[in-house]
Amino acid sequence: MLLKTPICDFGWPAPDFDLATPEGARFTRDDVMGENGMLIAFICNHCPYVIAVIDRLVADIKELESRGIGVACIMSNDYRMVAADSPQNMSRFAENHGLTAPYLVDETQAVGQAYGGRIDDAGMQDPSSRTPELVNAMTLVAETGRGPEMQVASMGCSIKWR
Repeated sequence: MLLKTPICDFGWPAPDFDLATPEGARFTRDDVMGENGMLIAFICNHCPYVIAVIDRLVADIKELESRGIGVACIMSNDYRMVAADSPQNMSRFAENHGLTAPYLVDETQAVGQAYGGRIDDAGMQDPSSRTPELVNAMTLVAETGRGPEMQVASMGCSIKWR
């Protein structure tokens, strides 16, 4: 089901979390937080929107990490309903795409309920484009504490709730 993301509220405090990778490494919000901020990306293995932008997202993550912005990817889908999103497949997906950020399993879906947002949709028309909207926005947040005034809602799939 295609959804549009609401515009980001940059004054909203990020809820804490304690999640693990499929291999068992645990991360909290404070572990992920970089000296210049944090990006939490909600992704999953099977979503055609994620698949369309994953290479661009991986490149953006590397750029953000080099700028002192911490990044984590979280998978909140009910993987018992969508087997492609299982922890074993998450590990394979991360390795196949060179994902450097921790890819965390939201077993209870509580973190997915507490957060919201998706990557910009500029790459959906041409996923190979390197329009760095995400990098530019996060750099602005890191440098000024404020996000871009002009925002475009992105599109993506809904979380598969239990």
